[in-house]
Amino acid sequence: MGDVFTTLDLVIFFGALIVVMGVGLYAGRKEETSGDYYLAGRSVRWWGVAGSIFGSNVSANHMVGMMGVGFTIGFAQSHFELGAIGGLMLLCYGFLPVYRKLNLYTLSEYLEKRYDARSRISYAVIMVLIMVVVQMGPGLYIGARSICLVLGGDAVHEVEADGADEGLTSIQVNTNYYYGFVIALAVVAAAYTIQGGLKAVIMTDVLQSVLLLAAGLVVAWLTFHRLGGWGAMMSLDAAQDGAQKMHLYLPSNHAQLPWTGVLTGLMAMHFFYWGTNQFIVQRALGAQSDAEARLGIVTAGFLKLLIPFFSICGGVAAFYLFRREMPGQKIDSDAVFTQLVLLIIPAGYGIVGLISAGVIGAILSSVDSMMNSAATIVAVDLYQRYINPQATDRQMIWIGRVAIVVFVIIAALVAIFILDPNSTDNFFLQIANYQNYFTPGLLIAFAMGMFWKRGTATAGFATIVAGVVFSWGVEAGYNHYVGGGLSREAYEMVLNPAQLDNLTEEKVFPDELIGMTSEQRTEFLAAQGSQMSTIVRYFGPQLNFFHRVVFVLGLSAIVYVLVSFVTHRDPEKERYTWTDLGGHAPDDLRHIFLAIIASILVFAVLGTLLYLDIVTPLLSASLAFLWTLVLFARAAATSIAKRVVSGNKGAGRSAIALWITEDRLWAGLLCGWAVFMMYYFK
Repeated sequence: MGDVFTTLDLVIFFGALIVVMGVGLYAGRKEETSGDYYLAGRSVRWWGVAGSIFGSNVSANHMVGMMGVGFTIGFAQSHFELGAIGGLMLLCYGFLPVYRKLNLYTLSEYLEKRYDARSRISYAVIMVLIMVVVQMGPGLYIGARSICLVLGGDAVHEVEADGADEGLTSIQVNTNYYYGFVIALAVVAAAYTIQGGLKAVIMTDVLQSVLLLAAGLVVAWLTFHRLGGWGAMMSLDAAQDGAQKMHLYLPSNHAQLPWTGVLTGLMAMHFFYWGTNQFIVQRALGAQSDAEARLGIVTAGFLKLLIPFFSICGGVAAFYLFRREMPGQKIDSDAVFTQLVLLIIPAGYGIVGLISAGVIGAILSSVDSMMNSAATIVAVDLYQRYINPQATDRQMIWIGRVAIVVFVIIAALVAIFILDPNSTDNFFLQIANYQNYFTPGLLIAFAMGMFWKRGTATAGFATIVAGVVFSWGVEAGYNHYVGGGLSREAYEMVLNPAQLDNLTEEKVFPDELIGMTSEQRTEFLAAQGSQMSTIVRYFGPQLNFFHRVVFVLGLSAIVYVLVSFVTHRDPEKERYTWTDLGGHAPDDLRHIFLAIIASILVFAVLGTLLYLDIVTPLLSASLAFLWTLVLFARAAATSIAKRVVSGNKGAGRSAIALWITEDRLWAGLLCGWAVFMMYYFK
């Protein structure tokens, strides 16, 4: 298996990494002030914002994890990319004007200005925990595992797969090699991040984004070529008779991606991730102007919409390709990408080296971004705020570098001692689940604090804490009291008892059925079916984390409102809202909310007509696209008129030039295309 990795591949692989490190070290060689180190001197151009946002977000989680979910579940995973466009728009036109008006280093600074120090420190602790333990550690895990699988040889070994099907084998990695690669990745990412700060991170992110896109597109093209093209994949999928993978919407009781969850809870997760997440927003804070920041964010959105086609659809194509060409081997979801590379990439041309460099570059671009952002929080929110308020630039940079060393050690220890390099779970969905135990309360604190003046300091802090408590409490309560502790496997058999006929080995039965006779199993399933509530029948025995987020957001909002009404208002704090700091009249906010409500109604009607087969996917998608584009075009026309009247980059320019340079027009095209896909692939 390792024969595909030739000397030329090694030269290209290590050459690419050396170039990336060299660029990072060179870019950050003159970082002398804390503003330079943490915000790149606020001099980042739009292409740097776009490349860094894309590179920071699209790590190996997407190249490897999303392809794995596409392989096991299907195109519904694309909601993680399509919904992201809504989150980017909230950042671009909602939160960002306020953040940049205040010249923030960290988003927790906003929480202190709007509320108090309690909310600031809560955000700082939660975000460092998420970045270091929930994201950096798993990032090193997936990178080291992928290197082992591509390298082959002694780095992997073949074992008999678990399950009922005899003769199936799976590939597992050698843990000694895995540990070594975890350490190597940690050292490489830390080296240029420690030295260069945000400017080094942004420059390397741009290069790594190019490598990532090149690698992903090459793998996708060769995969579809080997399978027979896009049409062949769609034909194979259409022949699945109810088990198609190229659908966006799965049943409300689906264990991983229920349609009711992706349109509600997942959208809220996008709002947090893109609008209130330090390691994403920090790139826009470093832009040289508001316009450059907005254009960079919109450009990153266009890059995001490539992911469903080359990563997720690539995983779907891999499912049919492996079934045809590797029928005797079980492929774990996180091993799909590397197994696909080994199957389809011709040896001796350096392509494997390029692809491997793209994967590792994707890992480094996310890990370095989180290192820098976590260090920024430690330096600004903890060290300067509580330990040394008079800290010099040299001291601020030094404490950030020390923090990076500590964080990378913790992340490496998590990857080595906690994460299993031979796990068979869907890595991407696990990370999303764990992260969102901590975030619903933060989202409510940011959103309601920015758009509702009545919110108080105690309400903000109470909501952040309550969101964490509710996340665990709601899930445990639902699973025990509503779901009755029924396992997912037994639940599936209750809904479809015919599955019993296909099970012949005791080890594949759900725990509830082990030790029973055939008659007892049938009686047990019938009894469970008669007792099952409507809620469990439609939403499953375990609360999906998207649904959990919806419940927790609702409860957190109630806490926020109630506490706000029983605690003291501070008129000074109430100035830190979107209308005041963003320079908008209250009527602007009302018009935006009315447009959002109207859009929801239009989209709901189109969705209903599509579900009832009254309109075709193409027609509904086209109408949704046009509606979205018209809304943004109106906003663009208003913006252009204001620019012309004020003389701000408008006087003397042609109408075409004014429209081409208006970011709201491009934002409309971006949102329109995302909405089009949500209807076309239904």
